[in-house]
Amino acid sequence: MRPEDIIIKPVVTEKSNDGLQVGKYTFRVNKKATKVDIARAVEKLFDVKVLNVNTVTVKGKEKRVGVHTGKTSDWKKAIVTIDINPTDKTYLGKGGKVSKISKKYKDSIDEFMGA
Repeated sequence: MRPEDIIIKPVVTEKSNDGLQVGKYTFRVNKKATKVDIARAVEKLFDVKVLNVNTVTVKGKEKRVGVHTGKTSDWKKAIVTIDINPTDKTYLGKGGKVSKISKKYKDSIDEFMGA
């Protein structure tokens, strides 16, 4: 699946807005997507470093129109935690030489709230 097919839309609620300060973003995702697929899609689409992905399958609600009753579709919600303080990674290379990886990541998703 392509990243555009995995991430459907952001979920904007009071609870999801409270999580923005600690780097937690909530998305409606494809029901067949795995946590690894979701993490890769968010990293590719928004150029951020994903630390953790939690998923929840939300059950559909019973709805009624007149005398007819029905049920809305089930959907999948993903809560993605991103690195809000990206730093350079250092490691020891050949011969004890210190090497540094410095990939530029954003510290927030600007497109989340339509900004």
